Amino acid sequence: MEDPIKRLRWRCRRGTRELDQLVGWWLDERYPDASAELRKGFADLLEQQDPDLWDWIMGRSMPSDPLQARVIDEIRTRHRV
Repeated sequence: MEDPIKRLRWRCRRGTRELDQLVGWWLDERYPDASAELRKGFADLLEQQDPDLWDWIMGRSMPSDPLQARVIDEIRTRHRV
């Protein structure tokens, strides 16, 4: 059985170092204590395209999924992007 954290860490590898660091931070710092529901929101967020992720993190738009939006809010609040 594959470790889900390893799989998520691999999926956190994005097209830019900045995105890698931002989503990697959430995995390292927030994922361990997150609810199962929020963990699923994070996993779903990693399915999105890099330009969309970047726009969300930069505050140009927000995902329609409330769980994904919560993860984005936590990333933005922590990093004050």
